[in-house]
Amino acid sequence: QVQLVESGGGSVQAGGSLRLSCAASGATYRAYYMAWFRQAPGKAREGVAAIYTGGGFTTYADSVKGRFTISQDNAKNTLYLQMNSLKPEDTAMYYCAADTSGSAGMWLAEGRYNYWGQGTQVTVSS
Repeated sequence: QVQLVESGGGSVQAGGSLRLSCAASGATYRAYYMAWFRQAPGKAREGVAAIYTGGGFTTYADSVKGRFTISQDNAKNTLYLQMNSLKPEDTAMYYCAADTSGSAGMWLAEGRYNYWGQGTQVTVSS
């Protein structure tokens, strides 16, 4: 079992920055990939960024490339998402996810992940 708790969300004006954190506990050593997803009202949940925990390799959705950075602190069992140059369209509930199955497939595919946090709200005003 892996428990994930997000924090760091809030309200910010367009162009601002936020850093989300995801504290992981439990069998974290089993997580092959970790990721951030988001879901805006009335829209499907989408993958934002993912990291391969074994080597630190990362991938991003096109909509956030160059603005968001995913990182991990293994000593603290914490996943981060640094979000810069925020836009109103970044407004969503942001979720942390962990994949302990190590299955093949796209890193930002929702079905890959078997553990999820409760989410943290990010609101960007224009």
